[in-house]
Order: sequence, then C-alpha cells, then structure tokens
Amino acid sequence: MKQMQGLDAAFVAFEQQNAPIHIGSILVYDPSTAAGGFVRFKNILNFIKGRLHLAPVMRRRMVKSPLNIDYPYWIEDPKFDLEYHVRHVALPKPGDWRQLCILAARNFARPLDLDRPPWEILVVEGLDNIEGFPKGSYAMLTKMHHAAIDGASGVDLMHALHTISPEVDEIPSPDPWKPEKMPGQLGMLTRGYFRAITSPLRQAKVAMESTPGMARAAVGAVKGDFDITGMLKTPRTRFNNVISPHRIIEGEAFKLSDVKAMRAMAPGSTVNDIVLSIIGGAMRTYLEQRDELPDETLSAMAPISVRQEQEKNTMGNQVSAMRAPLGTHIEDASERVAYVHDETQKSKAMANALGARQMTEMSKLSPALFMGLGARAYSQWGLANRMKPMFNTVVTNVPGPPVPIYSCGAKLLSIYGNLCLLDGVGVGHVVQSYVDELTIGVTACREAMPDPENYMDHMRASFEAHQNAAADASEDVA
Repeated sequence: MKQMQGLDAAFVAFEQQNAPIHIGSILVYDPSTAAGGFVRFKNILNFIKGRLHLAPVMRRRMVKSPLNIDYPYWIEDPKFDLEYHVRHVALPKPGDWRQLCILAARNFARPLDLDRPPWEILVVEGLDNIEGFPKGSYAMLTKMHHAAIDGASGVDLMHALHTISPEVDEIPSPDPWKPEKMPGQLGMLTRGYFRAITSPLRQAKVAMESTPGMARAAVGAVKGDFDITGMLKTPRTRFNNVISPHRIIEGEAFKLSDVKAMRAMAPGSTVNDIVLSIIGGAMRTYLEQRDELPDETLSAMAPISVRQEQEKNTMGNQVSAMRAPLGTHIEDASERVAYVHDETQKSKAMANALGARQMTEMSKLSPALFMGLGARAYSQWGLANRMKPMFNTVVTNVPGPPVPIYSCGAKLLSIYGNLCLLDGVGVGHVVQSYVDELTIGVTACREAMPDPENYMDHMRASFEAHQNAAADASEDVA
C-alpha cells in the first residue's frame, strides 16, 4: 500500500461528473509488420498481459481515506480483471478520421471507474479511410486517471507496453505480481488522524525550505527579470467558464523538421516556443472570426516535469508549471515567436527562482479535507464563471520515442494526446513528438468549441504562416 502525494490527491478531489480527471492518447498502428500481417484482439490482450509486470500502475486501484481525512492510497487490486480494462469496437464505413475523433471524444468524456485500476484501452478497428494511414490500420484509445501518471511517467508507461522491434517477448512465468487485501476503514482512519496531527510540522519544514525561493522571486520581480503580476492581466474567453460534460477531440500532424526550421525566426528559441506561437496564432484567428479576440494576450499553463532519474517508472505526478503568454495580440508570426520566446524565458527564470521542485513539494502538504471541500465548492458554485482566469488554456509538451516502436508486432504510426479539462479551462493542447513527426492534439468542451474541424483549419493556417515567415527570415540571412 502506497499513499498518494498532494498533487495526485488534488486530481482525485477535482474529479467531477462534468470534468473527469484522466489523460490519454489516440495511438494508430499498422498491423502489416506483425507476424502474418495482422493482429487479433486476443493477441493484443495476451501482449498487454505479458507486459503488466513492467507497468505496475496498471494493477493498482485507489482507496480513499474515511471522511477524506487523509490522502488516498494505492493498493494492488485483489480483483484485477484485464478484460474489463481492454475493450474492442470497430468503426462503421467509411472509417475516416472524423469518425475516430467523435468516438474518441465520447469515450474520453466518460468517467473511469475509481473502484478499479483507473485506466482503459479501447481497441478500434475499421480505420480504412484515413489519409496517411494504410488500409487495415487500427487504433488504441487510452485513458488513465491523472492521479496515477503525468506526461513523463506516461512516456515510461508507453515504453513498458511497446517493444523496439516487431518481435514479441515471451510472457515471464510465474508472474511476480501479488495482490493486496483491502485495508480496514478503522486502520485508515487512525492512520489519517495521526498524519493530520503531524501535518503542521511537515508544512513548516517545507515553508522554511521555500523561503529562499520566495526571496529570489521578490528580488527578480523588483529588478524586472520577470512579470509576477502577469496572471492578473489574463483576459476571459469562451474557454474560461464552467464546462459541460461533453468533449471534442481533434489533432493535426506536422513534420518535426519543419517546426525546428522555424526557430530561425528568433535566435535561441525552442521547439516549444514555436508550438506555443502556432497555437497562439490559431486561437487568435479562431476568436477573431467570432469578434471575441481580447486586446491582451492569451496565456497557457505549461507543465514542467521535475521527475528525477530515480523516479522513472514510478506512479503519480512530479510536475510544476509556468505561465506562457501566447502572443495572440500579435498578428505577424515572426514577431509572435520573438515575443513568446522572450516571455517564456522570463517565466522559466521565475520558475527557477522559486524552485520548480520545491513548488511541487509544497503541493504535497495541502490538507486533504479542505482540498476536497474546495474542489466541490469551486464546481458547484460555478466560480469559474465569476473569477478572473489565471490562464486560458493548457499546452503540454510530451517528448516521444525518436525511433519506431511496436505493440503486438504492429508498428506505431502516430500519437495524438488528450487532456483532462476543468471548470475555467475549456480547451487543452498536447504537443507530442514521435520519430520525425510532431502532433498537436486538442481536447475541448463541446459547448466552448462546437466546430473542432474549423479550429484545426486555423491551426494549419497558423503553421503555414510560420513556415512562410521562417522562409522569409532565411532569405534575409542569405
């Protein structure tokens, strides 16, 4: 039995019917590389079963403390049933991308069963009419509760469930995994009571350790190294209200080399700066089309992984975050990239001053009871409609494998990430790299974005504008 950390427990507390807190992916495979050129569903089940020992998170379920007096725990599920978690459907003809996205959105909108290990995989056949994918391809729609993994540990999980060649490993015998008994409520209540008593001591220790970072942040703000009041200027948009329980999912793939070439527009800029600017351009024209574009720049919350080497393949979240202005007030792509790069440098300086790891440690000490009450009040009172947002969207960058990987012998072709949404954050973007491809996966509240295909048109137009600006920059240099 292992207890959750503060941020993991927060994700459990924020779970609402209109806002299930899980993340996931659309993974598309080509079965022609597998033995015999095809993959059966039972082969997928056996493949996953044979690699569960490499992904301990998949057989652990959460157990909540009585009265929410303490953070929940993870235990090895005594009733684990693989066939409950891995399911199988087929798209009707023609089997196109839009159908897959609609199915993914409906599947993603449904909450997970938190009385079981909180994950599901839906295998989807019938992908016979999607441009860029060979006929006979299939997809896996994955979702896992955010309390169990963050972006970095999600990559570890993906590695555990894939191989670097089409050959399938033998299943180890015997399986080293052992289930646990469900803990007694009285024992958990007693344990939680004593942890609550000692919590102020732990909080005081972390507060003392955080003092130098707060001092550095104050000095940096006075010197103008970064804008500590920037979040107070964040405008409200259609994406920053109470969300519905309905979702849309979309995505677009770009060549990673094209994105890297765009860095020439601003010396020192990163791929992440370029993608933030592309997303800023898409949000700008999407809102402008509706006469809803604010004068102030929109901003994104960008997660920062603080997971250390010894924490690889461990459960939970080891993340901090920074504010990333998107430059939506700037029309020119080249000028927007320069602006985004400059602002992200300031945000990184602020995160470094505060200490990203220390910020994560502070999140571990929030009282469990008040965390749950606060989350429910925020949702039930509709505070997202009344409070000024701190950011308008989420943009998370997940580096994927630089070489092809395989599941059950089938080659993984593309990955599109999906994000959980909260009241006040009605659209999220997952930037995922894989081999020579970069995808931008979009998850949004259907009420806030009823026309996802139109939004992706704006995303492609923004990408092309950055391509043209990069070409002009190269010509100027030459």
